[in-house]
Amino acid sequence: MKRLRIALLAATAFAAAPALAHESPKEVLGTYGDIAQAGYADSLESAKLLQSAIDTLIAEPTEANLATARSAWVAARNPYQQTEVYRFGNAIVDNWEGRVNAWPLDEGLIDYVDASYGTEAEENDFYVANVIANPTLKVGGETIDATVINASLLQDTLQEAGEVEANVATGYHAIEFLLWGQDLNGTGPGAGNRPTTDFDTANCTGGNCERRSQYLKAATDLLISDLEEMVAAWAPGGAAREDLGSKGDTGGLATILTGMGSLSYGELAGERMKLGLMLHDPEEEHDCFSDNTHMSHYNDVVGIRNVYFGTYKSDFGRDVSGASLAHMVEDKDPALAAEMKTKLDATLAAFEAVNARVAQGEAYDQLIGEGNAEGNALVQAAIDALVDQTTSIERVVKVLGLDDIAFEGSDSLDNPTAVFQ
Repeated sequence: MKRLRIALLAATAFAAAPALAHESPKEVLGTYGDIAQAGYADSLESAKLLQSAIDTLIAEPTEANLATARSAWVAARNPYQQTEVYRFGNAIVDNWEGRVNAWPLDEGLIDYVDASYGTEAEENDFYVANVIANPTLKVGGETIDATVINASLLQDTLQEAGEVEANVATGYHAIEFLLWGQDLNGTGPGAGNRPTTDFDTANCTGGNCERRSQYLKAATDLLISDLEEMVAAWAPGGAAREDLGSKGDTGGLATILTGMGSLSYGELAGERMKLGLMLHDPEEEHDCFSDNTHMSHYNDVVGIRNVYFGTYKSDFGRDVSGASLAHMVEDKDPALAAEMKTKLDATLAAFEAVNARVAQGEAYDQLIGEGNAEGNALVQAAIDALVDQTTSIERVVKVLGLDDIAFEGSDSLDNPTAVFQ
């Protein structure tokens, strides 16, 4: 993914700036760390609720228990997506993130797929490996022992097998696929509809019900351990906090703004939204099996606001409120502070409009469908708001005296013709 370089050379160094009326950079970085710790702790707690629901489903595969597990997955996505703003700029998070949130995935690696999926892909020998159906895999001249489905198999052998990023064996989206199955509706109504009997060893559909349950349990247990690692990293004295502190005041503030700008522009506006809209392709939506994409996008937007305003609202009692970039900008340039708030509010409103449309019964993959002029316009308005707020984030970088920050870019925004080549 190419980068959008933003060379912003300040007339004076940040260290030479006058004293701030509200709070110091160290206090702002402290709040930033506190929000990360709370967000990952909430992600872990909600994932444990998901784990409990999945254990119940495996023990008693009923329609009600499958519905509960699906609802728990959706709920678990909310706090996690608000942490995505920490991915860009924090190497510890970025290096870890693929284990829990990599997408899109070639689901034929994991389980059975519809005939329309095809039988091979030139660039992926594991395209239809179907580890659930095959205790022994023979792929590309390599034999893999998959007799025991456990965390080691998923994480060490199958994740990015063959050095193909689409071989996603772990994380939220592998679990999502196992709970919902493929969404075969294209840009029409409906999400995945895996039958409960796919987990019922006494009345098994899809074959290999015991191994499917083993995979689902292993993936969920692994998600828990991965989230525990990140909670520890953001605890006081943890590796992520220490790394942030080692960057100094200017480096730490640059990290916050790198996360905001990169998620706002290249990742969310570009790769997750504009690309799918240009191609009218439901395979490009983030939560494609569950039709939960609108909420994942919305929570990314909330996450950007969290780190800028220095606030976090928890469903588990871990509310955070403290020193913020918003106050620092207000001290430096009140007009820009007002502009930034207006832009962030406009973006939130644009995504709330998308959510309102989905609440009326039209899923995100339908909104980006070819020929849906109103739906396309609604999504484009949200993209435009993200791009517009990024220009204000660039101005914040300059006003705070930071320089040479690189935001993630996207061909879909920077070089649209390349998308169709």
